[in-house]
Amino acid sequence: MARFLFYFFVFILGVSLGSFLNSVTYRLENNESFRGRSWCPNCKKKLSWFDLIPLFSFLILKGRCRHCKLAISIQYPLVELSTGLLFLLITSHWSPISSFYGLGGLFFFWLVSCFLLIIFVYDLKHLIIPDKIVYPGIVIAFLYQLFGIFDLGFVSDFGFSISDLKPLANSFLAALLVSGFFLAIVLISRGKWMGVGDVKLAFLMGLLLGFPGILVALFVAFFAGAIIGLGLIAFGKKSLKAEVPFGPFLVIGTFAQLLWGDEIIIWYFNLLL
Repeated sequence: MARFLFYFFVFILGVSLGSFLNSVTYRLENNESFRGRSWCPNCKKKLSWFDLIPLFSFLILKGRCRHCKLAISIQYPLVELSTGLLFLLITSHWSPISSFYGLGGLFFFWLVSCFLLIIFVYDLKHLIIPDKIVYPGIVIAFLYQLFGIFDLGFVSDFGFSISDLKPLANSFLAALLVSGFFLAIVLISRGKWMGVGDVKLAFLMGLLLGFPGILVALFVAFFAGAIIGLGLIAFGKKSLKAEVPFGPFLVIGTFAQLLWGDEIIIWYFNLLL
């Protein structure tokens, strides 16, 4: 029962933060302050608390604004639900959660998932990866890797050996090599195949995943991008010259590695045998 209540709390926390992420995404789109109450993007009426209950308000209002009756974007409940499910998946994969270091890591990956979800939605809608999100993500990921040398700093003995620097060096090297590879693609194609935002996101991914995790994430990203891209062309939704954002696929690859990286590696090598 206690375990069920804990995971129920995690899900509620996730969908609640998903509602906040929707607000952040909208205000980023319109270059508005993050302060103040939310309002309907159509009629600009301020929303009451009972209009902002994650998932339930959308269902109760039947997907329409209480004031102007115009449709509410399906993005809102989808982001809320996705955040809740991701929080559950991350929690179930993260261990141990009993130690302070384990809890610190869990909170870190919850926070990172929020950054990645905003990037996913924003790039999907606007073909841009916002600097206001990716730069703080890079700083937080670097600090997490750095503090990992000291067991997140929550120990009395701050001594360490050269071998303790290997995880940080691994992540930093992965970030440099992958972002450098993406930058080369940007320069060669003059921005037609990939944007500078993807370079920044690749650097963040490298810091998060290191080697060989970043390779798994890139494999999933390119594979998913190829399948979905070909599908869109086959069904006439996109042409060969149309722009398709790659950031969402990089986010998918990152989550795939974080949650199922070992399983993907085993599956891949079983295909080769």
